[in-house]
Amino acid sequence: MTREQQADKPRLLVLVGPTAVGKTAFSLEIAKAWNAEIISGDSMQVYKGMDIGTAKLPLEDREGIVHHLIDIYEPDEPFSAAEFQTRCRSLIQEITARGKLPFIVGGTGLYVESVCYDFQFSEVGSDDAYRDELQQHAVEQGNEALHEQLRLVDPETAGRLHPNDVRRVIRALEVFRLTGAPMSEQLRGQKKTSPYNLCIIGLNMERDRLYERVEQRIDLMMEQGLVAEVEQLLESSVSDKAVAMQGLGYKEIVPYLRGECSLEQAVYLLKRDTRHFAKRQLSWFRHMQDLNWVELDKLQNFNDALSIIHGIIAGKFRD
Repeated sequence: MTREQQADKPRLLVLVGPTAVGKTAFSLEIAKAWNAEIISGDSMQVYKGMDIGTAKLPLEDREGIVHHLIDIYEPDEPFSAAEFQTRCRSLIQEITARGKLPFIVGGTGLYVESVCYDFQFSEVGSDDAYRDELQQHAVEQGNEALHEQLRLVDPETAGRLHPNDVRRVIRALEVFRLTGAPMSEQLRGQKKTSPYNLCIIGLNMERDRLYERVEQRIDLMMEQGLVAEVEQLLESSVSDKAVAMQGLGYKEIVPYLRGECSLEQAVYLLKRDTRHFAKRQLSWFRHMQDLNWVELDKLQNFNDALSIIHGIIAGKFRD
């Protein structure tokens, strides 16, 4: 495709990276410089009342930048990649029509990539009896046993799903049963062509430094009242089995509130699970095409990194 043909497509700017790498701070400066509206690419920030555990940027700290797909669902409502894709397509059109730059910022790899490359989510259908059977298996044998079933038929998908993400584990097993093909194979078969004039930037840093930032963020979440936030959700009749409650920061705190472990153990598990999640995120992003990596460790400071990012965007959108 020629540069002229690419330029005729709607522009889409994307910033990805593992949790705690610093996407939020960069996104605000980028949005101000490029007249952008931010679309959250985080599968958990859609949920109301889940602020601390999702590291949601408070309204008063958004510096006047419009943010979309935040606080649009109740915690007991499901939210899927297909729903994210549909909403994003509409938002990109609306933002572009306003003369602004659509800017997706987030770390949920499948969600973001599904928009960048216009994934086709097949109507696989469902098998309610099989789904109920799997749900019962998880209750009787435990989430790890269910996750092991998925690992045997689709290790790639199992690798990116936490065992406690029972709904998505069940869906992956259901897809395999109905189609005979692993979900990961279907994703690999997607055509990686974009309907957008696309600029994707990925933030990364040395692993030990990233893990240190992860732990610092969790310590801050605890100081900000994460335990009280989870307790309030449970008291408001949100089930601990709800999809949203399987997110990091929630599924680890619930056992503490149930008296099943100490707070120290819950925090240890949260830090461990978040480190593992960051590793899975990086693995996903490394397989994305067209991604321009910015290695933060190799730069002196925030402004140096920001200058590199502006150069990447200018090279894509201003040539």
